[in-house]
Amino acid sequence: IYTHSHVDHYGGVKGVLSDEDIANGLQIIAPEGFLEAAVSENVLAGNAMGRRATYMYGSMLPPGPKGHVDAGLGKTVSVGKVSLVPPTVSICETGETLTVDGVEIVFQVTPDTEAPAEMNFFFPQYKALCMAENCSCHLHNIITPRGAVVRDAKSWSYYINEAIDLYASQTEVLFASHHWPRWGRDSSITFLQKQRDLYKYVHDQTLRLANHGQTPLEIAEDFKLPPSLEREWYTRGYYGTLSHNTKAIYQRYLGWFDGNPANLHKWPPVEAGKRYIAAIGGADAVLEKAKASFDQGDYRWVAELVNHLVFAEPGNDGARQLQADAFEQLGYQAESGPWRAFYLTAAQELRNPMPASDFPRPAGADTVRGLPTNELLDSMSVRLNGPKAGEKEFTFNLKVSDTGEAYLVTVTNAVLHHEPGKTAGSPDADIEIARLALAQLALGEKTVEEVMADGARITGRPEALTELLGLLDVFDFWFNIVEP
Repeated sequence: IYTHSHVDHYGGVKGVLSDEDIANGLQIIAPEGFLEAAVSENVLAGNAMGRRATYMYGSMLPPGPKGHVDAGLGKTVSVGKVSLVPPTVSICETGETLTVDGVEIVFQVTPDTEAPAEMNFFFPQYKALCMAENCSCHLHNIITPRGAVVRDAKSWSYYINEAIDLYASQTEVLFASHHWPRWGRDSSITFLQKQRDLYKYVHDQTLRLANHGQTPLEIAEDFKLPPSLEREWYTRGYYGTLSHNTKAIYQRYLGWFDGNPANLHKWPPVEAGKRYIAAIGGADAVLEKAKASFDQGDYRWVAELVNHLVFAEPGNDGARQLQADAFEQLGYQAESGPWRAFYLTAAQELRNPMPASDFPRPAGADTVRGLPTNELLDSMSVRLNGPKAGEKEFTFNLKVSDTGEAYLVTVTNAVLHHEPGKTAGSPDADIEIARLALAQLALGEKTVEEVMADGARITGRPEALTELLGLLDVFDFWFNIVEP
């Protein structure tokens, strides 16, 4: 069972299932929209998200009191290879029931909650309710710092309440995809009610303050939970925080812009940095002021001020070391595991830039090979380098030989389109190719000549396909975050 579309809930599937299991038709159950959501989150934006995840989970930090302690959602993330096997059974409606090996499972679909595609389920025989990742023993993320679509806190609260109505009176044990179970009906109901109210309170009060004209920064600075919620361990910000969750809710309803035109067209970091440093009187003056603020314990201000100097002068070792010291102090003070990891990873990279390593990627080769054809073509479209494509035009009739799918693939105006079931009368090439070979082409694992030698049929101008593949970017996973 895939409870939802986040990589830590499907990425280990090939550690559980063998290729023989898959070939023999073993059922894989997932909520409706699972594959689309997994692809959108982990493939289309997967490189950027994966790199930021190394910060969020402290993946490169050494364990210990000055390094990685906990991820907030669990101890740490897996360093194994990510895989993806498409589900064979989709759960589309709440109340759907399946019996697997004699065990009855009743499903509740909860779209647009902790994930775009997610579901809870109940085992009547065992009076056991699984809340997927909709209820964990903390405040979760309304938007994850690694990056994703903003989640709907209102919908999240609604579906927790629906679970209470549907299953709470029968529940004797409650568990989730992370953390520990809760035993007993009363304990389970109290937990569910407070989780429900946690997300609804943050949602409603953020919008109340926004309608009073407060900006995201202003809302986040002084936001507090009511005492009845704040005193529970399982509502604390060990993972999500009130600070970035309130900003997420503002973003969902009102966007990134706070309404102040001073923030409408700001200079990017390098250019802004140069101007700030010049205005303050040069690098030495900035460092002097920042060191004074550091001595006063104002680490937030040090981080903001010295960030300008690091981006203006990335080779300034004094700036890098002071910024690292400030990040380190902010990390030690953070309640949230991801905040701590972000700060300490940034400090580590400023002091010792990280060499590239074979870190597991959400959109790894096995994931891409497992994509449906239309999603594979989507992944190619976001890799098309628009400026390089310029005014080039391509037309291909694509037939996937082992699935029977047919697509008209075109490039016009530096945009790659794919239309199912269509063909062109005078294409650059007619392509008949197996699904795996197409993925190997997209991944750069094989050339056009190699897949033709393996049995792919490409008539017309195969060199046009080679040219198109040459216009697809290969993303650098280890792009800089805390320096230009």
